[in-house]
Amino acid sequence: MDPSPARASTTWADFLRSQADALPACDFIETVTLNGQRQYILAVIEHATRRVRVLGTTAHPTATWVIQAIKNLVMDLEDAGCRARYPIRDRDGKFPALMEEILADSGIHTVLTGICIPRMNSVMERWVQSCRRELLDRCLLWNERHLRHVLREYEEFYNQHRPNQALDQVAPLRAGPDPTTDPATVADLNVHRRDRLGGILHEYSHAD
Repeated sequence: MDPSPARASTTWADFLRSQADALPACDFIETVTLNGQRQYILAVIEHATRRVRVLGTTAHPTATWVIQAIKNLVMDLEDAGCRARYPIRDRDGKFPALMEEILADSGIHTVLTGICIPRMNSVMERWVQSCRRELLDRCLLWNERHLRHVLREYEEFYNQHRPNQALDQVAPLRAGPDPTTDPATVADLNVHRRDRLGGILHEYSHAD
């Protein structure tokens, strides 16, 4: 007896789990600086490692600008040895059609999410929410130059220091410390806090 169509098909969740090592996801974030200029931030996150790459920000996300950012991303992924095959993105009109051809030349085939179904790109959407809540909504952005500086700081903070629940509270690019089981050591922990961006972000580490 053949399986029913529902049991024979692959669900979206199954696809994400089976291809996590090859799945980057990208999206645009909009914000407004104090000079009244609307800025568009293009970012990419890897499903497996949760590493984030902020590709850039611009007031005019033209096709030329987006294509150059994607070319830079492809070279960066190749240098890092990342096996990207199925980038996920929504149907935003700021993504030019030529972008898919450039990715296809590198063996990367774009996967589009459904219309008005943001949960299909939930990993990226979750990062967008974190970026807004932890950074953009708490920072006065003077202009595009200041925004780029702030995003560089947050990208390094997110990849190197911020605990991630999907990674058992370890940052994407930092190995987890050995567990502390000695009661005396636990009772006498000396923790150092480093503030970034004027105290908006906090990094914690064991003091020497």
